[in-house]
Amino acid sequence: MRLFRIVSAQKPREIAARVLLRRESGKEYVETLLEEELNVSTMSPVDRGLCTELVYGTVRWQRTLDWLISRKTKERPQKAGLMVLLRLGLYQLFWLGRVPDHAAVFETVEVGRRMGFNTQAGFLNAILRGYTREKSETDKLLEELKIKDPALAFSQPSWLVQRWKERYGPQKTRELLEWNNIPANTFARVNTLKTDAEKLAQQWQEEGVEFTAKKFDWIPDGLIYQLDVHPPLGRLKSFQQGLFYVQDPSTLLAVQELDPRPDETILDLCAAPGGKATFMAQLMQNRGKVAAEDIEPQRLELIRDNYTRLGITCIETSITPQEIEAAPTLRYDRILIDAPCSNTGVLKRRVDLRWRIRPEELERLSKTQLQLLRLAAPRLKPGGTLIYSTCSLEPEENKDLVHQFIAEQPQFDLQNERELLPFVEHVDGAYVAKLKLREPV
Repeated sequence: MRLFRIVSAQKPREIAARVLLRRESGKEYVETLLEEELNVSTMSPVDRGLCTELVYGTVRWQRTLDWLISRKTKERPQKAGLMVLLRLGLYQLFWLGRVPDHAAVFETVEVGRRMGFNTQAGFLNAILRGYTREKSETDKLLEELKIKDPALAFSQPSWLVQRWKERYGPQKTRELLEWNNIPANTFARVNTLKTDAEKLAQQWQEEGVEFTAKKFDWIPDGLIYQLDVHPPLGRLKSFQQGLFYVQDPSTLLAVQELDPRPDETILDLCAAPGGKATFMAQLMQNRGKVAAEDIEPQRLELIRDNYTRLGITCIETSITPQEIEAAPTLRYDRILIDAPCSNTGVLKRRVDLRWRIRPEELERLSKTQLQLLRLAAPRLKPGGTLIYSTCSLEPEENKDLVHQFIAEQPQFDLQNERELLPFVEHVDGAYVAKLKLREPV
């Protein structure tokens, strides 16, 4: 019986190690790799949760974990697979308190043997066991590091942390760093085209979903719920029936500011995967037209899958034109540009991103974002509303860019702008600017 428990406990660690090793050798994001593994897994919900926490936690804390490893290996480079195992073991020792130290060491070494690291098992065991003997002293070192080098202590890029410190100050920056390392919550938006909050809540209870109603000043009550405990969402009948859409509350601000109304013609310029477009259609009571555009055919398929599941018929998808039309034949009442960005406001949700973003990307992205604004401008009706939004915290992609656009095209008036900061609103970071195209005199 004991043997069965040990083997069962190892399974999530084996899958976690496999996902992390695949991440080392490829360009795919770890979220995609984990989803692929979980989709074919027969693990219990508890083991799936452990596997997810091991993968995401190890990636989040990678920089700090590598610092711990370098202290014991005299900074000698290690094979990718061995680094994965060392990170996995140390994450359990220092950040996953519910796993006993002896279990974290034993099971990590056993996973290593199964992965073909028999000759390195002694080395792996020695490093991990060494840290179990020095755990108290190491915990103190990690606490001291939060003062001396917050970027290293909270495992985030130094250049990004320095930007935040200059903008928000040390205390708010620390709150942001802590926020980025907390597992992201799952939120669901009620699809009022098919159900209401009361009926959906009843069905969730029957499906074993535990949830909490959430209130935010930019969202009507009864629209957003936090899903606290749930089976895999894709297996829920309520999901399959299109009764809700998984969506962070921050993403609803742009659509609320857009204020779409029934029978209008609206353009969603960067629409995939379709969360904002489907919310527009919901507010429009599925009457009118939402033109959902994106640059890749595969991304348009995501939009179609989502609006079909949600029972929406007023969305039409197409490829975004690459050239600016001086006098387009069709102009829209309202336009939303949810621009591709650095995603620095959603680092807790996109755990791999912190290790991929580079400072020079901000300039590249801002050029793309400005081009999107220029592309949208001639497609808006006089008197129409243009919403520009990102999930970035960086001024070059947000306020600075919008003011640059207005200086270039003074026929637009900035009606208002708002930034959602994770350490203030406790949601993903977001920026939204509302522009109005003046009527010709």
